[in-house]
Order: sequence, then structure tokens, then C-alpha cells
Amino acid sequence: MKKTDHLIWSNRELDYEDWKNELEAEYPDLTENERINRMYELNSDYLDDERRNLSIQLSCPIIVIADLGLWDGRKSGYKEIQSGNIKDCLYSDCDYNTWYVDKNGDFRCEAIHHDGTNYYLYRTYKDNVSDAQIENIKWKIYNGTVTRADINRVTRCLGDEIGKVYGWEFPQRQKTEIGAR
Repeated sequence: MKKTDHLIWSNRELDYEDWKNELEAEYPDLTENERINRMYELNSDYLDDERRNLSIQLSCPIIVIADLGLWDGRKSGYKEIQSGNIKDCLYSDCDYNTWYVDKNGDFRCEAIHHDGTNYYLYRTYKDNVSDAQIENIKWKIYNGTVTRADINRVTRCLGDEIGKVYGWEFPQRQKTEIGAR
């Protein structure tokens, strides 16, 4: 994640010092270790809040394009979130996760686990794409030959929908789109 990105939620690098004053004021009878545990519990509750914030129903399924860090090297892959609801992107079985929207309006996740780091890009299919186009992009993702142009042709970013919730805009993407015309 870069400084220009918009953070949705993370459990990576939580710093007790950032929480300390508030936790000590609210829980004066707890030990420091108990307050640290409370920090993690509260942060987890905030993820549930973000799921409620991002309960945005789309007209098509969401495709998750993955660059996976596995024990035997990097692999590409995908999965579909059939519900088409953005909140359903905010689940992971990895140890540490950071969900954010980058400066171009792409919804992403960095997910750290014992073997490495997975990078996810969440997109939704455009309303007018054919089943053949969808199968073709899946094949290209699976084989590691997908290009950004392929992704843009068949899918659209989720940043605009997410940005409406948080008041974010993505001028970098708008400049790129204008320049591409």
C-alpha cells in the first residue's frame, strides 16, 4: 500500500502506542497485555463495521484476480464472488490483511500468511460482456498471460462505488482514462 492509497481496514502493524491513551482511559483496570488484546478485538470489530459500510450490491459477480505467494513460488489465479456484494470481499484466512483502494480506483488487498504474501485485485464484470469473454479472461489469468488491457476490457474497477461511501475521488484514474482516449 502506498501513501496515495485509501485504507479501508488493516490488522497489519497495529501499534499499541497509537491506541494506548484511549485504551488506558477506557479500561484503567486492565493490564497492558489485556489492553493490547482489547486493541486487537476492537480492530476486528472495525472490520465488521467496514463490511456494513461496504454492503454494496453490484449487478454482476466480482472476480478476484490473485498473485499468490506460495511455498513453491508465485502463482496467478482467480475466484469469483458470486454474490456481487462488495462486503463479501472483506474475508480472508490469512494472518494479516490490508484492504485499500489505490489511486486509480482499484480495490485491492495484501494478505500475508506463513508462506508469503498474496495480492488481490477485486473487479466486477462489465454488464455487456459475453460468457466467452469471461471464460477467456479466466483462462488468461489461470495461465498467467492476462494483461491490464484484458482486465479493463472485461471488468471495471470498484473504487467509484467504495469512494461514494468514504468521500474518495480518484483523479489519477480520470487523467489516465482521458489520456487513453
